[in-house]
Amino acid sequence: MRIAIAHWTGRVSPVFDVSDHLILIDIEDGREQQRENIRLLSENPLERVKELSDLDVEILICGAISNVMEILLDGAGIQVLGFLCGNIESVIEAFISGKLSDARFWMPGLRGKRQIFRISEGRLFKIPPSKTSI
Repeated sequence: MRIAIAHWTGRVSPVFDVSDHLILIDIEDGREQQRENIRLLSENPLERVKELSDLDVEILICGAISNVMEILLDGAGIQVLGFLCGNIESVIEAFISGKLSDARFWMPGLRGKRQIFRISEGRLFKIPPSKTSI
């Protein structure tokens, strides 16, 4: 599985639409196999989605993201785990261990409005807010 995390100064970037730095991480059998820092070249939403698709990104972890960008990424088969924040290393560790739904990774002001994420058998699932106890 290949994930990408939009970042800035060691933390999840607050807004994906204007962020141009990504960490690409390949994960196999619950372990990080490879990591690469890249810079996105385009600010155009369609071209940006193509860049991620060409990099074989399956999951994007980011801060805030526009509805349009999230729809485009979803249409390209890239799952978005948005409105997250925190130190990159902590976010990676939480993702791999299935604990990214912990409230410490939520952007401020999202309590009760967040989608919760769960990893099961190497697959990621979004649980709609109406089905959570938050």
